[in-house]
Amino acid sequence: MHVLPEYRFRMTIRTLAAACGAALLSQFAVSTTVFAADAAQSHWVTAWATTLQPIPQRENLPALYRAPDVAGRTVRQIIYPTLSGKSVRIHLNNEYGKMPLVVQEMRVARSGGGAAAASSERVTFGGKSGVTIAPSGELDSDPIAFEVAAGTPYAVSVFMGPEQRVVAWHRVANQVNYVSAPGNHSADAFGEAFRGRFTQYVWVTGMTVEAVPSATVAAIGDSITDGMRSSLNQNRRWPDAFARRLARSGEGRPVAVVNLGISGNRLLSDSPCYGDALATRFEHDVLRRPDVKAAVVLIGINDINFAAMPPRGGLDCDFPHTAVTAADLIAGYQRLIVEAHHAGVKLYGATLTPASLPAARESARLAVNQWIRTSHAFDGVVDFDAALREAAQPDRLQRQFDSGDHIHPSDAGYAAMAAAVPEAVANSTRK
Repeated sequence: MHVLPEYRFRMTIRTLAAACGAALLSQFAVSTTVFAADAAQSHWVTAWATTLQPIPQRENLPALYRAPDVAGRTVRQIIYPTLSGKSVRIHLNNEYGKMPLVVQEMRVARSGGGAAAASSERVTFGGKSGVTIAPSGELDSDPIAFEVAAGTPYAVSVFMGPEQRVVAWHRVANQVNYVSAPGNHSADAFGEAFRGRFTQYVWVTGMTVEAVPSATVAAIGDSITDGMRSSLNQNRRWPDAFARRLARSGEGRPVAVVNLGISGNRLLSDSPCYGDALATRFEHDVLRRPDVKAAVVLIGINDINFAAMPPRGGLDCDFPHTAVTAADLIAGYQRLIVEAHHAGVKLYGATLTPASLPAARESARLAVNQWIRTSHAFDGVVDFDAALREAAQPDRLQRQFDSGDHIHPSDAGYAAMAAAVPEAVANSTRK
């Protein structure tokens, strides 16, 4: 869909409309609680999150886009909260589903390494073990008395309904997750039943904790926020490194950092593979999460690049090949700033990093960066370009920061990005 220059924003009533259908569909307990429905009663803070993108629904998908078989099986996913707490809620998401999402049982446990898990706690919905979520719906679980520690891995195990299919995921998780043999293995401590491996996140898109006064910084963008080409299972994305930096500082109240990047994402155009345009998903993915007080946005390089990519036969993930100018991107950023400030969230603009672009595209990147640095439209600037560029050839990444494709940083590059985030980003959540 071409969304330039008028931007299409997802309606916030989507889950409310889904609630009507959910009441008829549920065979267990149904809830369509949105992210912060009971925030007035409790101080819930987003400690971990991801965001979904639809899987193209067509025959003969390339292997990269084929989802695992989950029907009647248990899916065990490993997540790393960035804030500690003694009570948690798990968020489930069926926003792209065309059929109900049927969860028969769900448990959370400290990860035992690989597919193993320690003693688990049952996750309930309206006091019941199972739930059916209508298409386009999403909900929080009941609060669970379960202690989590920041930076520690936890296993969330979900026993799926007998007809369940995966139609949406977070494709580049950089985390190995697990699918069992048929049956309910949600309480299994050992990993023998979990014979399947996959590196996406499905359905589970958030963990909130009830914590002492604290807040969340959201990192949103494309593959460079998502951590493309960082080390598998090592949490070497720049938001991970920034979370560790904040934890080490020990200054002020704790601050969580959540990663809402989607590889291939654009600011202004949707994609059949790379998700809704960031301008479309910003309100849902950032502004509706509990206690997000600041966000860092790094987006635009794919808008600049995809217009020049030739159409591909079969699955063309770069479609539509929308031509954009620096002015188009700036108008998109301005819309995000208005949305963020209306919600009381401070928005920090990140400069676009070097990508060895041809001259015309490099000119657009430089014009965007000049505006980000000098317009004072954002609440502050995160100069990732300056942190990563080669001094003698500023259109290129420094060699030690290049993962090898001349676009995505290495682990060292992501660490340099985290070090470049100003203290003001975290401090703005502590006021």
